[in-house]
Amino acid sequence: MTKKCVLVAMLGAVIMFLVLWMTGSFESGIIEKGRIVSTRNAEAPAGTAAVRLTTVPVIYEAVGTVRPETEAAIEAQVTGKVLKVLVRSGQKVSRGDDLLVLDSRELKTRMESAEQGLKSAQAAERQAREAINAAKAESDTATATWKRMKKLFADKVATQDELDRVEAAYLKARAAFAQAGDGLDAASAGVRQARKGVEATRINLGYTIITAPADGEVAKRMVEPGDLAFPGKTLMLIQTGGALRLEALVREGVIGQVRIGQKLAVDIQALGERAEAVVEEVVPSADPLTRTFLVKAGLDPLPGLYPGMFGRLLIPVAEKQVVLVPEKAVSRVGQLETVLVKSGENWEPVYIRSGALHDNKLEILSGLSGNETIGFELPVTGGQQ
Repeated sequence: MTKKCVLVAMLGAVIMFLVLWMTGSFESGIIEKGRIVSTRNAEAPAGTAAVRLTTVPVIYEAVGTVRPETEAAIEAQVTGKVLKVLVRSGQKVSRGDDLLVLDSRELKTRMESAEQGLKSAQAAERQAREAINAAKAESDTATATWKRMKKLFADKVATQDELDRVEAAYLKARAAFAQAGDGLDAASAGVRQARKGVEATRINLGYTIITAPADGEVAKRMVEPGDLAFPGKTLMLIQTGGALRLEALVREGVIGQVRIGQKLAVDIQALGERAEAVVEEVVPSADPLTRTFLVKAGLDPLPGLYPGMFGRLLIPVAEKQVVLVPEKAVSRVGQLETVLVKSGENWEPVYIRSGALHDNKLEILSGLSGNETIGFELPVTGGQQ
């Protein structure tokens, strides 16, 4: 039992020795680079600043997505298999450029059938015209005979039976002429209907080649050769306007702070910078699931900004008083943050905890009260030491 206690004591002593040696306790007068020394420093820093309480806005961050202001969804007008896709995402297109080609064999067959129907209707119309010309000739002859017979009957040269026979022939010729007219009208209507069928088929055949509706850029391609295209299915998206905007979801408790025409800051995370946006539209109905409103804010052109990027719309909702210090006054060693604070005639490091950044100044959450003088080393510029 005694031997075990001795061994445990010796092991503890060895561990303590190693800890003290690794922390540099046996090295006198040597301080590791970056270590915060708890002793006071009499040397004044290169620059100083007075710490005061400052009023800053409380910001609500509404997450959103960068989208083009005008975007055209390309859809097929007829059903057909996609044979060719002539553009790719990111490609510039001009109005009228071919985008996709659909299978047109079935429509070509319909076109041939419609053209054949038109030819048949035109032939029937020609026959109806010949029939009406013949009926008109017979009617004219019967009319002239009937008028002559009436005159002869009035002169008592012709009998009543002869007049009745001529009048019956005259009425029959008139009826045949009227019937031929109806036949011509029907034949003409058939021609017009056949022409419309040909035109409709020709239009549908033209829909098998889908073209760009305006100048723009292909934002998204959602179809490949072999896919089936049909009305209502989006095949690709084309950004037809150069302007972009952030579409953000704002919770119902904050929407009262947003107004049309209001200028708000936007944080584009991928670019690592903030931009200014103008509120262009506030959708006046909330999503019943998320209780959020859709807000659309127009963005100024930014290099590297593309549709689909993530962004935050920064909406000021209130104000608060915080302690702000210049960002360059904060020293960091690992996760520890310190600032040099004047204490009497000396300067000493004070541990702090920082928060949000406000125009190159850090918000201090703890460690400073707002009535201190802090020091910092000015950055070296122009090759000065």
